[in-house]
Amino acid sequence: MKKHLIIGLCILSFSCQKETETYDLKISSVGIIDIQHNQVISDQTILINDDRIIKIIATSEAATSQGKQEIDGKDHFIMPGLWDNHVHFGGAEYIDENEQLLPLYLSLGVTSVRDAAGDISLDVLKWRNEIQSGQRLGPELYTSGPKLEGKESIWPGDLEIETEEELELALDSLQQLQVDFIKITDNALQPELFLKAVKESSIRGWSVSAHIPSQLELFDLADAGLTTIEHLGYITRIKADSEAKTLKNLEKLRDLGTGIVPTLLISDNIAYWEPGKFEQDTMLDYLGPKLKESYSWRIERLKNDSPESRQNRVESFEAATEMLPLIQQSGMKIYAGTDAGYLNSYDYPGWAIHLELEKMVQYGLTPQQALTASVINGPSYFKLDSYGSVSAGKIANLLILKANPLEDIKNTRAIESVIFKGKVFDRDSLDQIQKKIKDWVDEKEKSIQ
Repeated sequence: MKKHLIIGLCILSFSCQKETETYDLKISSVGIIDIQHNQVISDQTILINDDRIIKIIATSEAATSQGKQEIDGKDHFIMPGLWDNHVHFGGAEYIDENEQLLPLYLSLGVTSVRDAAGDISLDVLKWRNEIQSGQRLGPELYTSGPKLEGKESIWPGDLEIETEEELELALDSLQQLQVDFIKITDNALQPELFLKAVKESSIRGWSVSAHIPSQLELFDLADAGLTTIEHLGYITRIKADSEAKTLKNLEKLRDLGTGIVPTLLISDNIAYWEPGKFEQDTMLDYLGPKLKESYSWRIERLKNDSPESRQNRVESFEAATEMLPLIQQSGMKIYAGTDAGYLNSYDYPGWAIHLELEKMVQYGLTPQQALTASVINGPSYFKLDSYGSVSAGKIANLLILKANPLEDIKNTRAIESVIFKGKVFDRDSLDQIQKKIKDWVDEKEKSIQ
């Protein structure tokens, strides 16, 4: 009897032991940056298979879980990868230089970008598909393809239209290209057709971003289906004679579903430019010679500005930034985007989003609100629910940081590792990516001397 009891207890004990579960990646003892609730969830273990977070448990309960690859996250923090919600690829004669920007973005913690049009749209669409299929290294790419404009637009690569029939054909072609959203600008497009383009694009199911024509009311565009106003300066058009009235106008835009991409950094660069301010920036080492040359057109124009023009530029920018806290208060969605890429002077791809978040905080947002504008609102633009937090079921696009960005927004720079679709790029790997790009640029510059 005693013998049987011992055997029974042994069997019971063995059966109660949990089997070890194996995952592709195990990150232990890390602090999760919970952006939505503005808190850190300490000492967590994250278990990942393929490109998905499968489970998150307290590290004290993770003894029976193991990873084919394991990371000790002690004294570190983890958050979703950054989204830059307004970038540009362009310059048909230097496509190869644009290609180098893709791994650069990823190496600097940007795991998703929204390309807001340029003149190499077919190449960008190709890169998007190659990144999706794992054939190319770079961030997830969401693109407008060629933007809509009027006849004789000053920008190369646009779809130029001047009739409703041409608008329908243009939208048909964008549908065939499977673009992710629609971009419309106001250089040459007639106001009535501009408004029609917003409405028809929205009816077809796209999010719509735009520069705002002076002849049209923001509220009419919002009512037609405008998703985002690109650039903060346009919002001053609804500034009223009191803060309460201005807030009410912003709330009306919110209720109509319109948000804003402020692109503070490029405006700040222009407003406060002075000779010699940027020429020693180390980020220039990662940009090809033609991309750097594309910065010069705006700088030459700034050099020739009168003191009055410079002062007006500063005053206009400051008037716009004063509205940023009110926009946040109104509940309008703010999307962090930089305008980085060709033509936009010293707005460095990959690095710019860190500076943009810092500008957002400088001009009145909290670190939590700035991070929300990047990693939560970014995917919401495309109605994507598999991004935006470190939680089970989400895509494993993650940053491991050495410091907490909720305490100091500059800590987004403190990247220890980037995880993209479950693949780990540790600090050494990130440094190697950047070195490879820098070496490529050096060789390119030597070849044209």
